[in-house]
Amino acid sequence: MPLTDDYLERVYAGVLGKIIGVYLGRPVEGWSPERILERWGELDYYVHAELGRNIVETDDDISGTFVFLRALPDNGNSPDITAEQIGEAWLNYLIERRTVLWWGGLGSSSEHTAFMRLKAGVKAPESGSAKLNGRIIAEQIGAQIFIDGWAMVSPGDPERAAELAKRAGSVSHDGEAVYGAQMLAAMEAAAFTEPDIDKLLDTGLSFIPDDCDVRRVIGDLREWRASTDDWRAARERLGVEYPYERFGGGCPMVPNHGVIILSLLYGGDGFGRTLMIANSCGWDTDCNSGNVGCLMGIKNGLAGIDAGADFRGPVADRMLLPCADGGGAITDAAAQAYWVANIGRALAGEEGVHPKGGARFHFSLPGSVQGWRPEAERDSDSAATVRNVERGDSRALAIDYMRLAPGRTARVFTDTFTPASGGGSATYSMTACPTLYPGQMVKAALAADESNSSPVTVKLYHQMYGAEDKLVRVCGPEEEMAPGAAAELQWQVLPTGGAPVARVGVEISTRGAATGTVYLDRLGWKDEPDVTLGPPEHGGEMWRRAWVDGVDSWGTRRRGHHLNQNEGTGLIIQGTREWRNYRFSATVKSDISEAAGIAVRVQGMRRYYAMLLCRGYRAKLVKVVGKEKVLEECELDWVHGREYELALEVVGNRLQGFVGGNPVFDVTDEDDPLEGGAVALVLTEGMMQASEVKVEPAGF
Repeated sequence: MPLTDDYLERVYAGVLGKIIGVYLGRPVEGWSPERILERWGELDYYVHAELGRNIVETDDDISGTFVFLRALPDNGNSPDITAEQIGEAWLNYLIERRTVLWWGGLGSSSEHTAFMRLKAGVKAPESGSAKLNGRIIAEQIGAQIFIDGWAMVSPGDPERAAELAKRAGSVSHDGEAVYGAQMLAAMEAAAFTEPDIDKLLDTGLSFIPDDCDVRRVIGDLREWRASTDDWRAARERLGVEYPYERFGGGCPMVPNHGVIILSLLYGGDGFGRTLMIANSCGWDTDCNSGNVGCLMGIKNGLAGIDAGADFRGPVADRMLLPCADGGGAITDAAAQAYWVANIGRALAGEEGVHPKGGARFHFSLPGSVQGWRPEAERDSDSAATVRNVERGDSRALAIDYMRLAPGRTARVFTDTFTPASGGGSATYSMTACPTLYPGQMVKAALAADESNSSPVTVKLYHQMYGAEDKLVRVCGPEEEMAPGAAAELQWQVLPTGGAPVARVGVEISTRGAATGTVYLDRLGWKDEPDVTLGPPEHGGEMWRRAWVDGVDSWGTRRRGHHLNQNEGTGLIIQGTREWRNYRFSATVKSDISEAAGIAVRVQGMRRYYAMLLCRGYRAKLVKVVGKEKVLEECELDWVHGREYELALEVVGNRLQGFVGGNPVFDVTDEDDPLEGGAVALVLTEGMMQASEVKVEPAGF
């Protein structure tokens, strides 16, 4: 089916609806409707401040939805992707007990149970089957909460959305759980072109069995809606006729699916009211509200989200996707919308779209601010605000500064790494790598509004985690802009001594008291970094959190890394998928291990190239995409307990490996090469130490 002109914008509205719904429901997850009623009456806005919570936190409903969708581009965006291939994505992007999921234990958490099956070699869909895991575990809510992405890449094609949701859901679930996932996926896909809720329900029902509980609860709710306008009465009846106790487990699918349908039937077609009902009904509020928000976002578009309360402002597009591919963890709704829509375009046989030369921040979607917000610190006492505006045939971020006193500055920024607040929640930890590194060139295009009363001085800056993990600001060169003038700024990030870069921003100052506007048209960075990835001299903990920790034990000794892996292969990873051509080196020592070494173009726990020193006095260069493939190996007279400088350089599809400065491997990978990715220290069953860990441009 041809894509509609508003496809991208509806995807953006769907992504926004998903995260807004999750953020609204997260603080009251598991609350009863009576408790919510007593506290607020109706839960119709963010209540995080009252409960001492951050609005933007890690949550499995968001991270699972977008992380597991990476299975599609990893497999060539094939519509024929299998449940087994999606299960492999679980093994690649999850780190046991650390990322994405509620790790509640085998037999308690459906997803943890499925992961353990996959890890043991059980392939999907058997990994999620009721036959293997029992009906109760198989019919919990998880298959439903992760399905929105499969719908958004299938606009106007509910049949494909339902089939993809079935394959994805069966990795961890079965039966009613998969029926609910298919139902919602079909509705969301159809919502790109069909606005009527009753017609969407009929569409979804056409893909599930006639005798299932999901169909029965939908039928009952439609009957109740015809007999009463009181959503609270319907919720009370839902709790009586479809209680948790009837289905078992901590979060059964059928009652929560009922809440979703109830909110859609009683929401009056309004984004805010529908989410209010979903959250005021209690039970699994963030899951239900996230699915409802995505569907309503797709169906009603951005205008529907913006019609009532300001749900977008406090969120500022911010998203956190902690997983083993940590360079994509700090992201935003606009970036994810383009990524999802480009998968949909690939499935439709169309080229991807990358505005403004592929700049990381381009503000091309209406209202998007991509995480940019004013810096609220004592030495920045101006009243700065940001807003998305039209500029000619494009859009930009307007930075408004008010009453800017002489000698003072206005600053706006966006996160490039884990925020100082941590980002994690009590249930879901934060795992991320920085997105910006020393050696990379930051480029920005700005313009001063013609109505500004005086010239302004602009400069780029970044903040890094310094001593005691306090933010330290480093500024680039400045440029003065007269009213109406434009400027192209560029600045290479200087060495940080091993400290991660936390933020990138724009600073504005004036000679006299002034009010005005500067437009940020785009900002981004390219090129590979030039960085040492070790503990900074001043200590602190944030440098350590810049590594994705996928080993059994990891510590630091004498400014080096000390790793232990008891079973299988572990990695500690840092970097982003944008890194392509570079040299990675480290001084490595292994007293005992099956294999120890370094990896490049790392895209998770099971997608990378690695050069390894192996038991039996061998060295090998391997490619891991699910399974290990030896590209080349040789005998090497290396000694346990002795240090060796390992280096692996990758340019295009050519890999060159060095030990002690001597060339060992020179291989060209002609078989679907990995095109970009992070770096890692790799260890199989044993212990290793590593120091002088560096990433440099290729040919340095």
